[in-house]
Amino acid sequence: MAYQQNLVCFNTFAADEPWSLATYEEHDGYQTWRKVLAGKLSPEKIIEEIKDSGLRGRGGAGFPTGLKWSFMPRDADIQKYLVCNSDESEPGTCHDREILRYNPHSLIEGMAIASYAMGVTVAYNYIRGEFLDEPVPRFEAALEEAYAAGLLGKNIQSSGIDFDLYTFVGAGAYICGEETALLESLEGKQGRPRFKPPFPANFGLYGKPTTINNTQSLASVPTIMRKGAAWFAALGPEGSGGTALFSVSGHVEKPGNYELPMGIPFKDLLDDICGGVLGGRQLKAVIPGGSSCRVLPAEIIMNCTMDYNSLQQAGSSFGTGAVVVMDETTCMVNMLRRIARFYMAESCGQCTPCREGTGWLYRMLTRITEGRGEVADLDKLVDVANKIEGHTICALGDAAAWPVQSFLQHFHHEFEYMIHNSGRSIVADAIEAAA
Repeated sequence: MAYQQNLVCFNTFAADEPWSLATYEEHDGYQTWRKVLAGKLSPEKIIEEIKDSGLRGRGGAGFPTGLKWSFMPRDADIQKYLVCNSDESEPGTCHDREILRYNPHSLIEGMAIASYAMGVTVAYNYIRGEFLDEPVPRFEAALEEAYAAGLLGKNIQSSGIDFDLYTFVGAGAYICGEETALLESLEGKQGRPRFKPPFPANFGLYGKPTTINNTQSLASVPTIMRKGAAWFAALGPEGSGGTALFSVSGHVEKPGNYELPMGIPFKDLLDDICGGVLGGRQLKAVIPGGSSCRVLPAEIIMNCTMDYNSLQQAGSSFGTGAVVVMDETTCMVNMLRRIARFYMAESCGQCTPCREGTGWLYRMLTRITEGRGEVADLDKLVDVANKIEGHTICALGDAAAWPVQSFLQHFHHEFEYMIHNSGRSIVADAIEAAA
C-alpha cells in the first residue's frame, strides 16, 4: 500500500528553502492566524476544532490537546503563559528538531493560534541545549521574520491582540522534558519536577496559569485549522487521529524521520517505508515509542498498528513515535544495560526510589554482563523495578522500570544464559557457532 507522507508538520520540506516565511506562505501558512487577526475566528471555535480533530499530545503522554487547552482559566485579567516543549531528549526521538530546522513557521503560527484560543499573550519555546548548531538559529530567524512581517507583537495589525514569543535554550537535561521540571528550568532554577497538584493550568510558570504542549502538537494546529478537524481525524483510526512523525532507527535499511498517518501497520512501516530489516536479517524486537516504552518481540509487533490503542493492547505504548528496531544479532542484556545506564545518569535525584533504584538496576545488569551475576539477580531486578514504578514524582521512574520489566518478560532466557555462561551472550555464541 502506498502511503502519502509529509501532510502536516513536514509539508514544506520539498521546497528549496522550506524554513523561510515566503515558502511557508506559499503553502498557505498564516492563513488561520490572519483570520484570527481579522476577527473571523473565536477562541471557542478553535478549541472545539482541535478537540474534534482528535489531536493528542505527541510528546509521549498522548493527552488530548483540545481538552488540555480548555483547562486554562478564562479570566482575562490573569497573566497566562503557553510553553512549547522542544526539549527533545527521549532516546530514539529526533523529529521535533526537524520542525525547528525546516518548518519553524508552522510552530510559530501554531503557538500563536493556541495562545489566542487560551487568552495567552506571552509564550516561550523551550529548546534543548544541544540544538544550538542549527535548530535554534533557524527558529530564531523565523521568529525575526514573523515580527518583521507584523505577525507578532503588541496590538498586531490593529487587531487588539497581543502575542509575544520568546526562545529559551535549556542545558540538555533529560529531566527537563518533564513539564514541571521544564518550568523550573525556565524560571532559572534546577530542573526538578514539581509535586502535583497544583497543576500547571492553575499554577505554572511564575505561579501563573500555564499550558505546556509538544513541538509536533503545536506545529500540527495550523494545518488542522485550514483543512478541518474531520480531515485530520480521518487520517488515523478512532482515538488516534491525524499523522505522526516516526523516528525510525536501528537495524533498518532506511532509517529516518517519516510523517505518516496514525494507524499504519508496523509491517508496512518496516518493509514499505524503511526497506526492511538491515541486511535481510530477522527482526527480533522493537521499542515502539522511545527507550522508556516497553519492548515488544517481533511476533507481537508485527501484528500491531502504530497508534495509541493497538500498542497499548500489545503491552507497550506509542510514546514519542521513536521506533527502535533490533535484529537477531542484538544482545538484549547489553541493550537493557545501556538503557539502564542512561536513566541512572539522567535521574535528577529528587526521589529516593529513582535516585537509588536506577543505580541498583544498572549495577546488577553490569554484574551480569561481567560474568558475576546470579540467578537471584533476575528476581531482584524485577523487584527493584516494581518498587520504582509509580513511586516517584514524575514518570522518569516508570521510564527506568518499564524496559527492565519488559526485557525480562520477553527475553528472560538471554539473561539466564549469560548468568550460567560467565557473561557470554547467547547471541554472540550463536553467531560464533554458525561461523
